[in-house]
Amino acid sequence: MTDEAPRSETVRVTEVLRNEIIDGHRQPGEKLVERNLATELGVSRVPIREALKKLASEGLVTNRPNTWSTVRVFSPSDIADLNEVRTVFDVLAFELAAQRHTREGLARLEATMLKGRQLSEAGEVVGAHRCAAEFHAIVTELSGNELLAEIGALLDSRMRWQLSQHDDLDVVAAEHAELFEAIARRDQAQAGALAASHLRTSQDQHEKHSRRLARLAEDEAQGEGD
Repeated sequence: MTDEAPRSETVRVTEVLRNEIIDGHRQPGEKLVERNLATELGVSRVPIREALKKLASEGLVTNRPNTWSTVRVFSPSDIADLNEVRTVFDVLAFELAAQRHTREGLARLEATMLKGRQLSEAGEVVGAHRCAAEFHAIVTELSGNELLAEIGALLDSRMRWQLSQHDDLDVVAAEHAELFEAIARRDQAQAGALAASHLRTSQDQHEKHSRRLARLAEDEAQGEGD
């Protein structure tokens, strides 16, 4: 019982910090000081320390020995590496899902797709981003390939972070609807082609998002200088 409490606290703290990073509440480069986080989240420093280690292994946090950790700053090279892996991973996952999905799995995928579209139409940015990530996670599950699922688990946090960088929610929702229809028809070739196109959209969305943030930062800096 004594061991279970710290583990559950670590799980809770890890989830809170993961969501805050992916949802953009903690910005790239932001300091993550154990003492401050412990006070903020009402826990000891032990679960904070373990959570930061876990998030570092997921690629969301950079740990600095004998000092504080920081929210990871993804370099252009980091993004390029992730996109190269996703080019293979996403296409394979969608093709296999089209071939192997079950009726129950397809129903879950449709429900997530419809919920994402509703949230998009309502302007619920965080919820729409989370649904988009869940859509991809279900597709990986429907692939029926255990090794692919293991690789997906390693990529999950980084992929969720990248999907959270999309500003045009309607485009993402529309493409997810097309992908769902291809999977439902068991059209592997179309599912793979749409997955490749969807990844290019994801890359464009990320670049537009980065440029928008850069303009905002520039405008803010100019405003402070006036």
